[in-house]
Amino acid sequence: DGDGRDADTRDDAEDGGRNRNRRSRNRRDRDGDAGNNRYRDRNERRRGRDRSPDVDDTEISDDDVLLPVAGILDVLENYAFVRTSGYLPGPNDVYVSLAQVKKYHLRKGDAVVGAIRAPRDGENPNPNSRQKFNALVRLTSVNGKPAEDNKDRVDFTKLVPLYPSERLRLETEPKKIGPRVIDLVAPIGKGQRGLIVSPPKAGKTLILQAIANAITINNPEVHLMMVLVDERPEEVTDMQRTVKGEVIASTFDRPADDHTTVAELAIERAKRLVEMGMDVVVLLDSMTRLGRAYNLAAPASGRILSGGVDSSALYPPKRFFGAARNIENGGSLTILATALVETGSKMDEVIFEEFKGTGNMELRLSRSLADKRIFPAVDVNASGTRREENLLSAEEVKIMWKLRRVLSGLDTQQALELLTNKIRDTQSNVEFLMQVQKTTLGSKSDNDK
Repeated sequence: DGDGRDADTRDDAEDGGRNRNRRSRNRRDRDGDAGNNRYRDRNERRRGRDRSPDVDDTEISDDDVLLPVAGILDVLENYAFVRTSGYLPGPNDVYVSLAQVKKYHLRKGDAVVGAIRAPRDGENPNPNSRQKFNALVRLTSVNGKPAEDNKDRVDFTKLVPLYPSERLRLETEPKKIGPRVIDLVAPIGKGQRGLIVSPPKAGKTLILQAIANAITINNPEVHLMMVLVDERPEEVTDMQRTVKGEVIASTFDRPADDHTTVAELAIERAKRLVEMGMDVVVLLDSMTRLGRAYNLAAPASGRILSGGVDSSALYPPKRFFGAARNIENGGSLTILATALVETGSKMDEVIFEEFKGTGNMELRLSRSLADKRIFPAVDVNASGTRREENLLSAEEVKIMWKLRRVLSGLDTQQALELLTNKIRDTQSNVEFLMQVQKTTLGSKSDNDK
């Protein structure tokens, strides 16, 4: 009996010990959950994430002071921001809830004007401390129209693309030979998707500047956007001072994510303008460096092409370039992008090969001509535009074919020198084409030789 009682006592003691351990574990779990929730709430408040993405935080009381804001809308996964200081994230950006995005049918790239609530006295005692972004409490206009009129606009992907039919003339002054040469060998139309293929130091930046300035002079109704990706800071300053248009830049000392963010928001802004029926020209320098940036920023897919290019990194630049189109019944998006070749990099070669057949206009620059200081260093025979007969009159097509036959029999340097010498002798391209129609340039070139 004594042994039985001792066994019962031991069992009761073990049960009591297990219960005490269980209670203490539950208490620790509760304390741990409370502590984790407390820390999580504090961190979310610190980061400004304590808003639910679908909650519309736009209540305005009578004593609130409103401050006007304006910028480009950048829609992310669970929230949106109005970029008030350009196309890159900044400290003064304004938070927009997804409820507001859905209510007003907002899209990435919209130019919005609204108001935020001014902070009250004592709301932010330490201005240097981290705080959540100010929320948009009133939306006044979207792309220059009242916010309520924003529901019926068409989607860019549903617009019908056509071949370019309206010409963008680059000829301005008789002495500016570069734009006149481009007008002849590779005419540009509204909605063109063009590649400027260039080795390093062949003058592609000067040609981009000349194209931009010619478009602003001859076509002031066109909205011009110069997008510079992974560019030298001094080049950005030079472009801002010489180009009379919107210059959007991300210099090479910034991370690859900034390059991709700038390019994506810029092309979305261009799409929103085209949806309104506007003609937009985007000049990108350069498509190769944009491809490199996506290769660095994109998550690894595991499929690596030659040159170290991830297969998933080539789709976003293609989507950028493929947005160019001439829209049926109004509006056009023209994209002229530079592509680097002969750099000695296998990656650059792979990126260029991916874009080689996607454009409908190609302007090729020659390193050998640039080394001899013959500018513009255009390879006349390798440059051209698809369906150029849509941009030229029937008479111009006949004359250009005659000119092409003459130039194709010469090498690169002879063809360019013959063309530029004859252009310098005339005051306009029309006068030059009339001379070509009357005479045979080939016999004159033989005499020159």
